[in-house]
Amino acid sequence: MQQNLFGATEENILPFDGEVFYFGRIMKEEKAASYMEQLFHKIEWKNDEAFIFGKHFITKRKVAWYGDFSFSYTYSKATKFALPWTEHLLEIKNLAESITNAKYNSCLLNLYHDGNEGMAYHSDDEAMLLKNGSIASLSFGAERRFLFKHKRATKSLGIVLENGSLLEMKGETQLNWLHRLPTTKKAVPPRINLTFRTIVT
Repeated sequence: MQQNLFGATEENILPFDGEVFYFGRIMKEEKAASYMEQLFHKIEWKNDEAFIFGKHFITKRKVAWYGDFSFSYTYSKATKFALPWTEHLLEIKNLAESITNAKYNSCLLNLYHDGNEGMAYHSDDEAMLLKNGSIASLSFGAERRFLFKHKRATKSLGIVLENGSLLEMKGETQLNWLHRLPTTKKAVPPRINLTFRTIVT
């Protein structure tokens, strides 16, 4: 079990083969709205790219990559190079580290403009990531449903990620579980997701 800033005990939401802790909202609504505004306008967003079965895809969803150094990060056969931290990203990183008791040296950001944009099932298990390390996922803007599915067992579960909330994945989660952000037909405002992680150099 882990404890959040408000003294409530957080339990692992996965039934087995991994560790996922949802801390709920870790900041006031006004602060979350301020960060959303800054991130939306100040981050160097670019459309994401992927190479699947030899075809080049460009998504409507936008991404950005920041870190301690100009790390290279490759997924879906596309490589990105980390930009220097912004003041607000460092503030959020320090907050996440104080809650998870982990250290992060990089952050992958996703901008979902509306409910038509999401993410398919995947694991954050690239070789350059710290094995079984902590990934701190912070959400700003629209509340969206987040799903987990075991890679072998017939087990799945979901959780609603709130504005200004923190979700931590660690241990053998990436080894045994897939996760996704499904699309929705509901009219929802933009959402920004920050995933702080550790690159092994």
